[in-house]
Amino acid sequence: MIPFINYENEVFEASFYIRALEDYMRGILLLTTLTIFAYGISIQPTKAQNTLPSLHIQKAKGKIILDGALNEADWENAEVAGDFMQYFPYDTSLANSQTEIRITYDDEFLYMGAKMYNQAKDRKYVTPSLRRDYRGEANDGITLILDPFQDKTNSFQFGVNPFGVQREGLIANGGSGGGQNLSLSWDNKWYTKAVQYEGYWIAELAIPFKTIRFKENSQKWNMNFYRIDSENGERSSWARIPRNFSLITLAFNREVFFDKPLKKPGANISLIPFVTAAYEHDQEEGLSPAKSADFGGDAKIGIGPSLNLDLTFNPDFSQVEVDDQVTNLDRFEIFYPEKRQFFLENADLFADFGTENLRPFFSRRIGVTRDESTGQNLQNKIHAGARLSGKINNNWRVGLLDMLAAKDDRLSLPSTNYSVASFQRKLFTRSNVGMIFVNKDPTGPLQAADGSDSIRTYNRVLGIDYNLASANNQWNGKFFAHRSFSNESLNDAFALSSEIEYNTLRWEISGRLQSIGANYDPETGFARRNGYNRFSQSIWYNFYPNSTIVNRHGPGFDTDNIWNGTYGTTDRDINLMYRIQFKNTSMFNMRLRHDYVFLYFSFDPTNTGGIELPEGSEYGYYSVIANYDSDARKKLFYSLNTRSGGYFNGTRVNLDSEIGYRIQPYGIISLVTNINRLRLPYPYNDANLLLIGPKFDVTLSKSFFLTTYFQYNNQIDNINVNARLQWRFKPVSDIFLVYTENYLPETFYSRNRSLIFKATYWLNL
Repeated sequence: MIPFINYENEVFEASFYIRALEDYMRGILLLTTLTIFAYGISIQPTKAQNTLPSLHIQKAKGKIILDGALNEADWENAEVAGDFMQYFPYDTSLANSQTEIRITYDDEFLYMGAKMYNQAKDRKYVTPSLRRDYRGEANDGITLILDPFQDKTNSFQFGVNPFGVQREGLIANGGSGGGQNLSLSWDNKWYTKAVQYEGYWIAELAIPFKTIRFKENSQKWNMNFYRIDSENGERSSWARIPRNFSLITLAFNREVFFDKPLKKPGANISLIPFVTAAYEHDQEEGLSPAKSADFGGDAKIGIGPSLNLDLTFNPDFSQVEVDDQVTNLDRFEIFYPEKRQFFLENADLFADFGTENLRPFFSRRIGVTRDESTGQNLQNKIHAGARLSGKINNNWRVGLLDMLAAKDDRLSLPSTNYSVASFQRKLFTRSNVGMIFVNKDPTGPLQAADGSDSIRTYNRVLGIDYNLASANNQWNGKFFAHRSFSNESLNDAFALSSEIEYNTLRWEISGRLQSIGANYDPETGFARRNGYNRFSQSIWYNFYPNSTIVNRHGPGFDTDNIWNGTYGTTDRDINLMYRIQFKNTSMFNMRLRHDYVFLYFSFDPTNTGGIELPEGSEYGYYSVIANYDSDARKKLFYSLNTRSGGYFNGTRVNLDSEIGYRIQPYGIISLVTNINRLRLPYPYNDANLLLIGPKFDVTLSKSFFLTTYFQYNNQIDNINVNARLQWRFKPVSDIFLVYTENYLPETFYSRNRSLIFKATYWLNL
């Protein structure tokens, strides 16, 4: 065998890459077959968009003042986007509460003027609070969707409610998955004004062109606008969206034309410095109180109008919201979403390779680790990082990331370099193919157990994904082949997956087939398990009755089967389901479920440290699962979930609930409760698991917020208090004061506490 690359102690041999190539050929064969099939359904024209009138946008001749009046001559002369179509409760008629949109621009800003009419003149609008980035049906609001490259895959979203509260976000994957493909964690600097009048309200938005990535000299974009009217539970949009799809889907956006080519918006550089001060005391470990201060910052640099370079030096993530704790009855790791601003723009170029619970790259592996005894985050210091992402042209997107994390003896972590390279090529109307390479490489020698230097271990993943999205959005799917590499040169380190979804007004059908090698190990990714094959399918049928109460209802059936060559079937569930969506926006779901589990490793199903069920044992049991989400437009709203029936060799009764009360517009008081009553035969543990968490989300104004969590979790024997005070003294510039303390429930002895101050300022150059 001939080594053809030599990197210090790492020797890659030709046979190693031949095995990798064999794994990839299996994936390429799968992708090729499915791509040929997908070609025919990806190029269907979207007839509705081709027949509807477009909007022509004229450059403003005068100055636009954001006063909520729309009295400038440029607004009077602008074309009007009107005749909004209902999306909910119906999708075949004009909206009852109509909306008029006007768009204009100058050299610096894109402006939107919106007038929202009401059926009742003395309307009382609904908002959960004055906090930025509201979401859900329990809001009034108007939202603008911008797709400057007309790829119908990625877009920007800007919205405002009648109280002047802003929201901005990024839509990925064509918006076909609904809220899971909308990130409202992304922030940027833009301006708005909203005023309420008798019988209507007006909103004006001014969005800097520096905030939007677009192709220079373009004159044609895709846009849509949608409105939520809480009084009537009505949702409507300018471009008609069939109600069996997500309201944010990009497949039906309409074209708008600018009267002149759009020019590069000039230098686009933002500096975001910060300073922090912290007090920490870990009494459980017997450590003395520690005080510290630090500084660092980020920079956002526009590389042309469509690429963005993010730089970070000594970043700090202390303003990250505390994760909601969960009761863990699973045999595998739990996924927590990314919330940090540095990783969010064009996040899909890094984070959306793979599929749910099987990602080659998961950014929370960098800079954040988790203390499982308290459920809280711990920082792994990052020295610096860089991230380039965005569009090269209408067809190509690129993502590059490199970060260096510090050595942390407390967590037994070496100094580690993380790097990611990805690209994406648009295919057909809305589909694309992408490749990703992820590299995790410790820097410097590592210490073996005997104290000697050990061979440096690395972890790498190479992958290719094909994302299918038909022009009419009826077909969506994902097909990928990934391979992990390490210095051990292991076989069966692959992940292959194909999934397809078909969605019409009546039918929702999906299927997934996966094969994951026993040695597939994406250390900078997320894989709950390996060494299995999986086939799952789901079918729903929808009825639309002529009813004043029910909007739609229908039965469903799904199965999920997991097996491998060693043990045969290890997991299987079969579900008979029924769901009802009401016109008041509430929802009810119910299912009868049968589970089969074969334990190929011993496991305590209570996760309380009791006697484990033996390896090689198998269990089959039935349960009934139901959930109800109430009308969130009411001041008192709630969500109830329950599961009762068998559980391995015993029984489980579960109740999850969230009850909230809205003190409009100043915030919400809520209580989250998770109760599990587990009964197993002797000698195994019984358990009564309780997780309860009151939360106070208070917004004294649009710039002053206080959020306080109390979380009691008897599974990890911990009480956590987390309070975060935030003052947004200028757009996207904040002062944070974050207090966290963990207690032992029996004695209220403080395990550890911290108080962190942070100030950050967004400066545009």
